[in-house]
Amino acid sequence: MIVTLGVHASRADDLIEPDTLQLDPPVPLRSYVDSYGNQCQRLVAPAGRLQITSRGLVADRALPDPVLPWLEQRPVEDLPDDALLFLLGSRYCETDLLTEFAWSQFQQPCTGWERVQAICDYVNEHVHFDYGRTNPTKSAVQTFENREGVCRDFAHLAITLCRCVNIPARYCTGYLSDIEVPPPHSAMDFHAWFEAYLGDGWHVFDPRNNTPRIGRILIARGRDAADVALTTTFGPSVLESFEVWTA
Repeated sequence: MIVTLGVHASRADDLIEPDTLQLDPPVPLRSYVDSYGNQCQRLVAPAGRLQITSRGLVADRALPDPVLPWLEQRPVEDLPDDALLFLLGSRYCETDLLTEFAWSQFQQPCTGWERVQAICDYVNEHVHFDYGRTNPTKSAVQTFENREGVCRDFAHLAITLCRCVNIPARYCTGYLSDIEVPPPHSAMDFHAWFEAYLGDGWHVFDPRNNTPRIGRILIARGRDAADVALTTTFGPSVLESFEVWTA
C-alpha cells in the first residue's frame, strides 16, 4: 500500500504535535517524497483487517483563504516550466473534450482571478452536491454532463475548465474545518479543492464551497485525484469504514 495522509511539507513548521501514522497490527513503514513533493509512506499490509490512524495538531493562522482579484493570468509563453504540466489533460480532467465550451463560456473581458472565480461560480451553480451521485472513476466530463457529484468532482471540473483557457490548475486534497461556518454542519470528510497559477504563484480556489474558509490543511497536490489518493492498494482490498475529525 501507499498511504498519503500526513500534513504536506509546506505546513510542517505549523505542526505542534507530529501527525504520525499508527497501524494496527503494526507493520514496517518506509517514507518517501513523490514526484509532486508529497510525503508518502509505503507498507506491506498483512492479510485480514488493518486499521490506519493519523493524528496531528496544526497551528493555523485562523485567516480565511486570500482573495486577490487584481492578479492576472500570465501568457503561456511566460509561465514557469514547472507550471506547464498543469495545463495538460490528465486522468480525470479531459481538456480536449471541454475546450470549445470553456472558451465560449469564459472568454474576454474576464481574465486572471476574475476568470477563475467565474469558473468556480459556474461549477458551484451548475453541479449539485450529493454523496450518492459519484464513483471512483467519475471524470470532469461526466460531472459536466450529469451535474452531480462531491467536492472531488467539483474540483476536477473547475481544474479542467481552467486548463482549457490556459490557466495552470492543480488538484489538492486535505482537511477543512467548520470554523466560523454556521450550522448545520455536514459530516466530516477529507476535502478537495484546487490551486490556480496567477501572477507569480499558486492560489487556492474551492468550487464546492465557493467562499473563503478558515483552517484549510493541505495533505497533497497533483494533476488530479489519481496522483494524490489517500491510500493506494496493489491487490484486492475492501474499505470497511473511515472517520475524519477536523476542528
